Amino acid sequence: MTTAPFFRKTYAGRRVLITGGLGFIGSTLARALVALGARVTIVDSLIPEYGGNRRNLAGIASRVRVHVADVRDWPRLPRLVRGQDFIFNLAGQTSHMDSMTDPQTDLDINCRAQLAILEACRIHNPGIRIVFASTRQIYGRPDYLPVDERHPLRPVDVNGINKIAGESFHLLYSRVHGLRATALRLTNTIGPRMRVKDARQTFVGVWIRDLVQGRPFEVWGGSQRRDFTYVDDAVEAFLLAAARPEGVGEAFNLGGPPPVTLHQLAHLLVELNGGGIFRVREFPADRKKIDIGDFYADDRRIARRLGWRPRTDLKTMLARTLEFYRTELKHYS
Repeated sequence: MTTAPFFRKTYAGRRVLITGGLGFIGSTLARALVALGARVTIVDSLIPEYGGNRRNLAGIASRVRVHVADVRDWPRLPRLVRGQDFIFNLAGQTSHMDSMTDPQTDLDINCRAQLAILEACRIHNPGIRIVFASTRQIYGRPDYLPVDERHPLRPVDVNGINKIAGESFHLLYSRVHGLRATALRLTNTIGPRMRVKDARQTFVGVWIRDLVQGRPFEVWGGSQRRDFTYVDDAVEAFLLAAARPEGVGEAFNLGGPPPVTLHQLAHLLVELNGGGIFRVREFPADRKKIDIGDFYADDRRIARRLGWRPRTDLKTMLARTLEFYRTELKHYS
């Protein structure tokens, strides 16, 4: 990170709470913060469907305090937020299909629990700095590409609606109550420690799992264009968003290298793996209803305001992820 001295000055010795911190992005963020000298506390429910994995803290577990707790548990939240300087709020239900089959749970986690976290901060730690993990899913099917922050918000699933509510609560509490909050609208984030046992976080994880295991993987459709963010680049965006006052009260898109079709992505993965097979099939009917088609983000706003740009090209991020799972797959599948 070229901004490491700035980050070290910002975070060394500071108390940082990461909700969802045993998950993919949260644990990568924890690792970066530990390296910067922060005092890191993690809250994670470790509910199997939601991505938390203690293996994600391999090598730093002794330097991080972990609370196995659910953000829906209001009585515990005040004790957790007191005394913290920063909250990186990544706790959430990420599966679009699960949100359609169990909308009440999605509402409880992605909406009600987010309001409870903010209320705990407002009452018990109003000076805290908060960064919320939002999603590009809130835009729905694009009217134009690339999608900037002015695009209408028209989600195609329950998850997107509840994530809008969670993001809106954070920005409202920033405007009205003075809680210094920022929302980052993530696109497809990939890298080591991503969930690969199913597609609840990203389809790319399933592709990589099957490739490493020597099994064919499925490409649904294939002509859709997508952009991807490497997890280390996403972590840098979180660190910048919390450190720079220009981000307070704002929502920013994250993006990545130039978009590719899913066909192109599949061919590149096979090439980097040194072999493999994929099959193209039509979307299952239930998935087709909530697919957003082509999507890639315009991330120029965060570049202008916070100085963030993705650093990692697609080939490098895929190669690093494949390399990780060649040795670590047994801990994640």
